[in-house]
Amino acid sequence: MSNFWSAWIIAGSLIVVFGCAYLLRMVIVDTMGDEGKEMPHEFDGIVEMNNPLPRWWTIMFAVSIVWGLGYFVWFGLGGYEGVVGWKSANKEYYSLADVKAANAKTRENNEINQYVNELDTADAVYGKTYAKFAAQSVEELMENEQALKVGQRLFIQNCAQCHGSDARGQRGFPNLTDTDWLHGGSFAKIKETINVGRDSRSMVSWKAALGGDESVKDVVTYVRSLSGRKVNAKDAAAGKLKFGICAGCHGIDGKGNQALGAPNLTDNIWLYGGSTAAITDSVANGRIGVMPAWGEILGEDKVHVISAYVYSLSNKK
Repeated sequence: MSNFWSAWIIAGSLIVVFGCAYLLRMVIVDTMGDEGKEMPHEFDGIVEMNNPLPRWWTIMFAVSIVWGLGYFVWFGLGGYEGVVGWKSANKEYYSLADVKAANAKTRENNEINQYVNELDTADAVYGKTYAKFAAQSVEELMENEQALKVGQRLFIQNCAQCHGSDARGQRGFPNLTDTDWLHGGSFAKIKETINVGRDSRSMVSWKAALGGDESVKDVVTYVRSLSGRKVNAKDAAAGKLKFGICAGCHGIDGKGNQALGAPNLTDNIWLYGGSTAAITDSVANGRIGVMPAWGEILGEDKVHVISAYVYSLSNKK
């Protein structure tokens, strides 16, 4: 944290605390006249009285102010780390390797770090449970209701931001509840995807290679026809002749190739939308999709449990 932001946080926090102390002092000291007398404020027949604040309330407020100042001294404020040198988390690290190294150093030096402490506590409490599930096959996990509930919670914590809490995905993020898989829907493939991630950069811009907007239009018309849509037959025939440039990944019949992560164009399931405009955008400008690797973040045991849960979504018992 820079000196400017440290000073900004310290000044702002102390102004608020001492400002509250000043206001408390002002309301304790009676500046409105004799106590118990009516004030010149009336609304709907109710007259305000010049009564002191309840003692319990002023004591509670004063204790809160003192406690707040003590908290700053003990745990730190801004760039000041406090008496105990407490930290909420590792800061200014930009890679997983750096974070893990910092965590290891924290443990080695017996520093107080809430994030690391919570990681260690979670491993101690739940590590055995994950290890027990990781020793089971996917068939066993599919029959284990507790394991699937654990996998669901892990999914919601780590995967729902992209795929949705119901795993039905959204534009650019696959639906995990159907049987349409870009890289394969077996348990092994799902686990591989979660472990190492996917980097889909092979769908590049084809506008220049096809020869311009008119050729893109023809190819899009043919692609739309593959999923049974009514299209202009002449444009579709022209597009079929140019589709050869796409067949290297999607196949001559347009049914895709899971080894390459190339989608099936005949099933009317579209990752980025199946409208004419969306398909045109895909062909003309390309698509880039990245599924980050979760293996190092979650660990082998948790990945095993999440994979079983995801597998169960499209393989109901």
